[in-house]
Amino acid sequence: MGISIWQLLIVLGIVVLLFGTKKLRNIGTDLGGAIRGFKKSMGDEETGKTADSDAIEGKKDDTVYEAGAAEKAEEKSRS
Repeated sequence: MGISIWQLLIVLGIVVLLFGTKKLRNIGTDLGGAIRGFKKSMGDEETGKTADSDAIEGKKDDTVYEAGAAEKAEEKSRS
């Protein structure tokens, strides 16, 4: 009493008529991108490095650099 192939084809036809092929293609692309991102983040987690930690480390480096540059500029203006 399962779902036959004909019932699946009818449902697929109705979905295509309702949404159109372009929208379904966009949904498939978005879903594929989400799956790739998930796999990448899982791989990064296994190596102990995530995109968030890279961004935070980069911000720390930029902040330190900007603070150091501001101090040097103040010293030059005093001289």
